[in-house]
Amino acid sequence: MDPFERRRAGVLLHPTSLPGSVGNGDLGEEAYRFIDFLVECGVSLWQMLPLGPTHSDRSPYQCLSVHAGDTRLISLQRLVDAGWLDDAGLDPQQDIDAQRKVRLAAAYNGFLGHADNEARTALKAFSEQHAGWLDDFVLYQALRDEFNQSAWFDWPAPLRDREADALKEARKRLASAMERARFEQFLFFQQWTQLRRYANDRGVLLFGDIPIFVAYDSAEVWAERRWFKLDEAGELTVVAGVPPDYFSETGQRWGNPHYDWEAMARDGYRWWLKRIGTQLELFDLMRIDHFRGFEAYWEIDAAADTAVEGRWVSGPGADFFEAVRKAFDGLPLVAEDLGVITPEVTALRQQFGLPGMKILQFAFDGSADNPYLPHNHEPLSVVYTGTHDNNTTLGWYQELSDDQRYFVRDYLGIEAEPMPWPLVRAALASVARLAVLPMQDVLGLDGSHRMNVPGVTEGHWQWRFDREQLLPEHSERLKAWVQLYGRA
Repeated sequence: MDPFERRRAGVLLHPTSLPGSVGNGDLGEEAYRFIDFLVECGVSLWQMLPLGPTHSDRSPYQCLSVHAGDTRLISLQRLVDAGWLDDAGLDPQQDIDAQRKVRLAAAYNGFLGHADNEARTALKAFSEQHAGWLDDFVLYQALRDEFNQSAWFDWPAPLRDREADALKEARKRLASAMERARFEQFLFFQQWTQLRRYANDRGVLLFGDIPIFVAYDSAEVWAERRWFKLDEAGELTVVAGVPPDYFSETGQRWGNPHYDWEAMARDGYRWWLKRIGTQLELFDLMRIDHFRGFEAYWEIDAAADTAVEGRWVSGPGADFFEAVRKAFDGLPLVAEDLGVITPEVTALRQQFGLPGMKILQFAFDGSADNPYLPHNHEPLSVVYTGTHDNNTTLGWYQELSDDQRYFVRDYLGIEAEPMPWPLVRAALASVARLAVLPMQDVLGLDGSHRMNVPGVTEGHWQWRFDREQLLPEHSERLKAWVQLYGRA
């Protein structure tokens, strides 16, 4: 199914932001209720952030694996329903993640004692199908637990450098922990497959997100060092980031390792093709974050404190996307083409017919040729009021100057409707085939409900909505406007 064959509406909500369970949302009852809400409103797409296991900062853009799923999303109640767990309850006064880990270990024991042949066969089939990444990941996870969550590059050298004897001994020593980790990934993929089937059967597509870069401390960098620009000891030689711009005098030094694109090209980009293949098991459509990095990327010496002394290096460009298109008989991708985009980046996107992104909060700088203004939109694009990195639309509007608010009101012609509804209308009315609204804007929430503030490492990625916030008027308004603007 081509997501862009007709006009559609979508809602952006990460599963951790669902209401219900203690700690964070999961793949249980509330996920299914959310799909029912989308169907009721005529919305046919659910967009979310990357689903990988996160570090302690909970950022889904710095995951422990590009293949594995976040075990925090596993519904414990569904394990109770399966007869593998006695108690799904978590005490909000205690460490939620520690309690969840204990519950999942108990569920594994329950599975060993009570699972039927069908479930055991399914686990075996999953393990065999995903062995290419799963075997390394479960060992990495078990070692990380053994070393108190320390990064792989701080492990003893024989394990850091994957010496054969050290790995053999670790697999023997940690066999039980590895099997539990394997079981947990089975649970995640099983529950996700059930949720995706439920959504697709009701006409709802799932829209995922692939960060271009991977975390230095991740299973793939540890296990497949040859694809990254590291020295013989696994130390970073160069890191990713972006150059100085209007927002930062020193640029942004992200610290992710860069790919050895020449080595990847010689191998036919198989590492990337496997990564995309795993994501296509989860999603119908995917956003490629920092698309411009495939045309050229900013490379910074690892010893540099800031991004100022970096340099532009040519990326894999068309050669990469030709390989992806050939492998998957198409390109179910959206290009995140925000920021300073050169003609070469635009040409690469257009060469492969990839939709770009239009953010309405970026539109109102006073110039009529701003590409984010609705009258400049292209049909093959995705329009947003804002994204997970933006303030909520109400919060954004409240922070504008009087002159900026005047321009917004003048352009949109708003006098009767308060924010965020005029910007929501503008997104849905756009010629862009796909319009996506953050759930915060569907609910009309202010800036205290934003998901993330770029560059701030603490206290984000934790927003959740409350079922009581979703009033009948929200559903009625969204349904009416989705129909009015031909997106039902």
